Amino acid sequence: MYGRDVRAALVVTAVLVLVVVGVTGVVLGEADDSPGLQGLGVLLAVSAIALGVRAARRAR
Repeated sequence: MYGRDVRAALVVTAVLVLVVVGVTGVVLGEADDSPGLQGLGVLLAVSAIALGVRAARRAR
């Protein structure tokens, strides 16, 4: 039971870190007027959320 809680906490932490990195990429891309960096930031954030949802569904 304890291992499941730790794994869930790690998944949530990883997703949050990746979303923050993605949002940072979007903001920095906006400042530099770089559409490629903005796209990569959005892709990273959306992928992190999708993988987090997938991990949560598999945990059940």
